[in-house]
Amino acid sequence: MKCFRGLSLVLTWLFSFGFSQVVFLHSWSISLTEIKDTIIADCRKSEVWKILILDSFTTKLLSSCCKMSDLMAEKITIVEDLFKSREPVQEMKAIYFMSPTEKVCKYDLSLKPKYKAAYVYFTDYCPDDLFNNMKLHCAKYIRVCKELNISFMPQEAQVSGCTVSFLLNVPFPLFMQNLWSVDKKKTLETLAGQLVTLCATLDEYPGVRYKKDNNMENAKILAELVDNKLAVHYDLDDSGKKKGKTQAQLLILERNFDPVSPILHELTYQAMAYDLIDIQEDTYKYKSKDGSEKQALLNEDDMLWVKLRHKHIAEVSEQIPKMVKEISASKKQPDGKITISNLAQMMKKMPSFRKQLTEKTIHLQLAEDCMQHFSNNVEKLCKAEQDLAVGADAEGVKVKDPMRTLLPVLLSPFSTHDKIRAVLLYIFSLSGTTDENLNKLIQHVKIEDEREFILNWKQLGVPIITTPSMFSRKPTRRDRSQGEIYNLSRWTPVIKDIMEDAVENKLDSRDWPHQSECPTAWNGSGAVSARQKHKGSAQDERRSGSRLIIFVVGGICHSEMRSAYEVTQAVKSCEVIIGSSHILTPIRLLDDIKALSKGPMEIMTIEERNNA
Repeated sequence: MKCFRGLSLVLTWLFSFGFSQVVFLHSWSISLTEIKDTIIADCRKSEVWKILILDSFTTKLLSSCCKMSDLMAEKITIVEDLFKSREPVQEMKAIYFMSPTEKVCKYDLSLKPKYKAAYVYFTDYCPDDLFNNMKLHCAKYIRVCKELNISFMPQEAQVSGCTVSFLLNVPFPLFMQNLWSVDKKKTLETLAGQLVTLCATLDEYPGVRYKKDNNMENAKILAELVDNKLAVHYDLDDSGKKKGKTQAQLLILERNFDPVSPILHELTYQAMAYDLIDIQEDTYKYKSKDGSEKQALLNEDDMLWVKLRHKHIAEVSEQIPKMVKEISASKKQPDGKITISNLAQMMKKMPSFRKQLTEKTIHLQLAEDCMQHFSNNVEKLCKAEQDLAVGADAEGVKVKDPMRTLLPVLLSPFSTHDKIRAVLLYIFSLSGTTDENLNKLIQHVKIEDEREFILNWKQLGVPIITTPSMFSRKPTRRDRSQGEIYNLSRWTPVIKDIMEDAVENKLDSRDWPHQSECPTAWNGSGAVSARQKHKGSAQDERRSGSRLIIFVVGGICHSEMRSAYEVTQAVKSCEVIIGSSHILTPIRLLDDIKALSKGPMEIMTIEERNNA
């Protein structure tokens, strides 16, 4: 068995199957040559057809970057699910790409192999006991065994190509239960190992800091684990040299740092769509003009989605019709109001522009769906939510009595979830309320039997019930009143303040202790690194400048992902990347908060959760 322990970077093998669909990972220095020289090269020496066997996470990862035709070109004839019953095919080789857990390894890697030979590639470091067990029982059967740094899912990119966000392959939906259960240490160990694979893929050895929290200790423990694992990883570097700290900083914090942002009704296109429309697995389903069912995938391949997703819905509603008019003008089509019906007629008249018009049709429909919800009830909710979140109205007058702001929402015929969101924003604005007042609010919303929607926030370290001796200091926020454009979008996620303070070296070490120091050369203030010999593009500057990586324990929301995009655009010499275990939408977050009362259950990965 040909074994490689501590392999630093083999991520790139995947993308030899379909390079065009992963342009958004360009900033991670993926080259076609490196791809060809890794996994495919290992099994290409033989001309026999091969079987590819995947678990739930690697299936999702591979699906994001290639098609079956791409696999066929590499003589991969079948893609199988590791967990399903499969017939032995003794004359064929098998490529296993999977997570290094006992659950996945016990299926095939036994004394009775199903295939002629196995090429095993783990997404992460394989534990010694599992590795030794494989050597003991199936060394002759395994031709290659490698560990890859790919225990994360690149999630979103900027138009410029720099990656903005990532998700780890961690247990969920019961991820939060695990953090408050006896399995907490194991869960944090898993998180730490996967964060190391991210840093290794980025070729970064960052200084590590964490947000100090008197109520929770997960960020502190995770920071220590990550720093220790990074030291071990770079001590085992293939080059034989001990890697020094790079111009990068890793910040770790818990979800309770900002409970407001995931609950608010956001009016930017992506956040609004995922909040108000039933979008599952990034798939938007809608009905065309003729009544037929249609669906569209909202991902990096949809360039219009990439361009518009972080814009305010008002801008999106204005830009899409404008784009269609530009197409119609080029074909000398008559002007008029742009509707779905008009677009259908234009596609019949201009078949050569069908692809462009179809793309516009999808987003015109999605924007109209969002605006329909906005007109029906969201507009009325937004003013109250913004006043509670910001603590002042659109004119800047301080909200002295938050209950007067909340009461109209409770008395209106909004949905139960919308009322719960408003009640939570009221409680967050006061840093907690009395037990008596909370009971009255619960009765108003009529959730006496579902009070866990509100009470379980305390398990995240968010104050819900106050006591006379309790004191909570709210963080000082940056004044952004001069940059406000929309009265119903005045709130700025707290993470954006943190990002800007970090790149300007303004984070208070009392609130953000150093687990390990960054090099003194780390500077996110926009100063060009001294090693830069020439003035290149903004993307070139970011590659040779600094990098800020942020990990939030407990999920991130779309507005926080947008903040990473905005700060990276504003600070030309620093790339900001944010990640977590999962992306939060308000309804999903509330349901998961409520589920905390049920206690620990079977661990599920991201993919398994989506299939549940």
